[in-house]
Amino acid sequence: MSDPSYVAVDWGTSSFRLWLMQAGGQVLGERRSDEGMTAVAKTGFAGVLQSHLDALGVTADLPVVICGMAGARQGWVEAGYIDTPAHLSDILKGAVAVSGQARDIRILPGIAQRDAAAPDVMRGEETQLLGALGLDKAVAADVCMPGTHSKWVRMRGGTVECFATFMTGELFSVVARDTILAHAVAGAEQAVDGDAFRAAVAEAFAAPALAANLLFRVRSRQLLFGGSAQAARETISGTLIGIELAAGLTERERATPVTLIASGRLQRLYQMALEALSIPFNVMDAEEAVRRGLAVAASAIWKK
Repeated sequence: MSDPSYVAVDWGTSSFRLWLMQAGGQVLGERRSDEGMTAVAKTGFAGVLQSHLDALGVTADLPVVICGMAGARQGWVEAGYIDTPAHLSDILKGAVAVSGQARDIRILPGIAQRDAAAPDVMRGEETQLLGALGLDKAVAADVCMPGTHSKWVRMRGGTVECFATFMTGELFSVVARDTILAHAVAGAEQAVDGDAFRAAVAEAFAAPALAANLLFRVRSRQLLFGGSAQAARETISGTLIGIELAAGLTERERATPVTLIASGRLQRLYQMALEALSIPFNVMDAEEAVRRGLAVAASAIWKK
C-alpha cells in the first residue's frame, strides 16, 4: 500500500471531516466530529486539527488542504472569494497558506456573486463542484446542492456563471420547530411519507406564490380531516423544496439534466421531487464530491 500523500479537510460551520489520502485519491483513514467553525473559533483551529492528525499518526511533513468555513472571515484564516464568472481552476490559484505552522496548510477560497441585484456567496460548495465536474472547460451543467442553505449553480464552459442560495433546510427547521406547525409534526416517525411529499412538491412547484398559504393548510387539513404527523412533516418539506425547485429550474435548458450533488435523506428527497416533476437528473454523492475536489486541489498545489 502506498504511503499517505496529503490530508484533506472539509471544515463546515458545525462539522469537521478529515481524510488521510493517497496521491491517487484513496482514503487511508478518516476522522469526524462536531468541531465546526462555530465551536472551534473560541478554542483554536490549529489545536483541533493537530488532535485529529495525532489520532491518525500523521507525520509532521504531510501537507493539509482545507475547504469550507475555516476560510471564512470568522474562521482560521480568511481565504476570500473568487468572483463570478469563475472558472473552477481559479479556486486552486486562490488557495491561501496558513502562516506560523510547521506543516504546509492551504485553505481554498469560496465564490462570490457581486451582483447588487442578486448578491450571493458560497464556501465549501465550490470544492464539491470541482470534484463532481472537474476542470474540463467544455462542462455545462445546472447543479443542485441541497442543504441547510441549498445552492443552484449554472455552469457553462467549466465556469460558474451564476448561482443562487435557498434557505430551504433552515426554513424547514424553523417552521417545524418554532411555528404553529410544530403541533402538526409532533411525534412524526423518521420514515418518509412519499405520497404526501410528492403531492406537496407538485402543488408548490405549480403555485410558489401560495407558499405561505400552502404551509398553513398543513395545520388546517390536519384539524379538519385528520392525518399523521409524518404526513404533515413531509408536506412541509415537499412544499419548501417545491418552491425552491420552481426558482432553481427557471433557467434550466430542457436538454440539460440537473446534476444533483447530495447524500443521505436529502438525496432521497430531492430525487423524489425531481422524479415527481419528470425532471431528468444525474446524482453524485456529496461527500465523494468534496473529497474528489480536495484531491484535485492537492494535485494542483503540490503537483502530486
